[in-house]
Parts: sequence; structure tokens; C-alpha cells
Amino acid sequence: MKKKAGPLFYVFLFIFVFIVMFPFLWMLISSIKPLSELFGEQAFTPFTADPTFQNYVSVFTQYPFLRYLWNSLVVSGVTTIYTILVASFAAYAIARLNFRGKPIILGIVLSVSMFPQIATISPIYIFLKNVGLTNSYLGLIIPYTTITLPLSIWILVTFFRQIPFDLEEAAKIDGASLLQTYWRVILPLAVPGIFTTAILVFIAAWNEFLFALTINTAENYKTVPVGIAMFQGQYTIPWGEISAATVVVTVPLVIMVLIFQRRIVSGLTSGSVKG
Repeated sequence: MKKKAGPLFYVFLFIFVFIVMFPFLWMLISSIKPLSELFGEQAFTPFTADPTFQNYVSVFTQYPFLRYLWNSLVVSGVTTIYTILVASFAAYAIARLNFRGKPIILGIVLSVSMFPQIATISPIYIFLKNVGLTNSYLGLIIPYTTITLPLSIWILVTFFRQIPFDLEEAAKIDGASLLQTYWRVILPLAVPGIFTTAILVFIAAWNEFLFALTINTAENYKTVPVGIAMFQGQYTIPWGEISAATVVVTVPLVIMVLIFQRRIVSGLTSGSVKG
């Protein structure tokens, strides 16, 4: 018989959620405050007597924010699709096929992700500049793939190993080739893991700052993190507009995670029933 959670559990749960959500809530409140309430004693008040949406209007009228959003969407979307495609094949080979050197290959893949970005940005920038890919979408997609691919392979390898090998053997008995087994048997069962990995890849590419700041310096190719960082003026920093832009960027990510989380849970449940 399961024990019900006591009131103390919900108190700690509320405190934990509040601490996690506090920065975003404070950013949301700051985004609707007028400029006069963002400084001085009123800056520390959790509410505002005169809410305004002027900061949101300024974000889209005084800055090319829609362009920043489009650039981030294109780069993050293409990076996610390409990374998941390559990682799924690589993870399937490592997890399901028998060949020599699998632990070494997996170790090399993981070692690539251990290098800090600051240590790799110089050679990557020099290479992209020599081949003429700076200030382009492809100039960010290539390094983003190198960042996200090792972790994606590691996650998918773990997930592929949990799929019963009997299903693969049954497909081979029925005459299915290796590629047919992957597409028709293994891949549908791996959808929950692929969704999870895709979310992590998309968020990592969406929030990346250092490569975007260094490689794409042209205004037409700046992504959202770099664009928001460049909001500051000559003498002042527009905290209200920065807060509004942060809320605009964060809310779609939260919605996307919630939508995909439901699909992941439902996929895991149906997969366990089928198994």
C-alpha cells in the first residue's frame, strides 16, 4: 500500500518550485514595469502600480528582434534535425551491432564534448573564415553540431540498449534487412528517446552564445542571445526591454517542452504496454 505524501512534502515542493521559478518571475515583473520603477527602491518591489507593455513594443519596433528569432529558429532547427539524424544511426550501430572498438569509439565521442568552447573557438573560427562560412547559417550549424552530437549519441545509445533484442531477431527471421529493421522496428520504439534528445539539442543550440557572438558578427545573422546582449545603448542599459525580450524568448521554449513532454510520456507508456 502506497503512503500518501504529507503536508511537509508539499511545503518543500512549493519552496523548491518557487526558487527555481523566481528568476523568470522577477524577469516577467520587470518586463511590465515602467522605466521609473526599474531603479531605486521600487526596483525591489514584487509588483507594479502602473503596468505597461511598452517594453514589449520597443523590442519589436526599435530592434530587428524578429530577425534574431528567425535566425535562431533556422540554426537551431537545422542543427536539431541533422544532429538527430546522424546520432540515431551512430547510436544504433554502437548499441545494436557487433564490431571491434565500440568502447573506444564511444570514449572518443565523449572526449570531444569535454573540451571547453573557449579552447576550440579559435581553430573553428579560423577554419570557417578560410572557407567563407562566417556570417552564415551554416557557419553556426557546423560548430553547433560538434557540440550537441556527442551527448546525443550517448543518450540514444543508452536508449537503444533498452529495446529488447528479440524484436530485432524476429525481424531478421521475417526477412527484413538491417536498414528495414532499423526503420520499421527499432526507430518507432526509440521515438520517446529521440524526442527527448531533440529537445535538449534544440535548447542547447537556441541558448548558445559564444560561437554566435564570434562567428556571426553581421546584424542580419545574429541570433537571439547575441541580439539581446547588444540591446545596451551608449550610456544606459535598457533593462525593461532586455527583460521583455527574455520573456518572449523563454515562453515558446517552455511551451515546446511541455508539449513534447506529454508525447514522451505517452510514448514510453505505449512502448511498455507493447513490450
